[in-house]
Amino acid sequence: MITVSVKIDASVEKVWNYFTQPEHIVNWNFANDDWHSPSAENDLTVNGLFKYNMAAKDGSFSFDFWGNYTQIETHKTIAYTMGDGRKAILHFTENNNETEIVEMFDPESQNPEEMQQMGWQAILNNFKKYVEQN
Repeated sequence: MITVSVKIDASVEKVWNYFTQPEHIVNWNFANDDWHSPSAENDLTVNGLFKYNMAAKDGSFSFDFWGNYTQIETHKTIAYTMGDGRKAILHFTENNNETEIVEMFDPESQNPEEMQQMGWQAILNNFKKYVEQN
């Protein structure tokens, strides 16, 4: 599995809410400013479906990132299976009003693992920026 992580200057409650609520997901779920997330659906329950549309702002490309949740422990753990069968797990840990997210995911086979790690890390970094500015 590939691992990415980030420490955010916010409570675990705020981090959890911003990470899981569609009205927030659309504001951070992209790796750079050339992309955006026009829509997000999220049923945060075991077997619940999530679906995030990710698109180039110039309209040249878009795709849905989706899957089903396999484990939910509020403010602690989210595990899911992606639409292509790969698995991922996130751990949320709060320490003195700072929350660390550690995310581990199975790599796909089309792109180098280093590129995948950089992309997922960029999304987490964008999430950190969004939480700390709002």
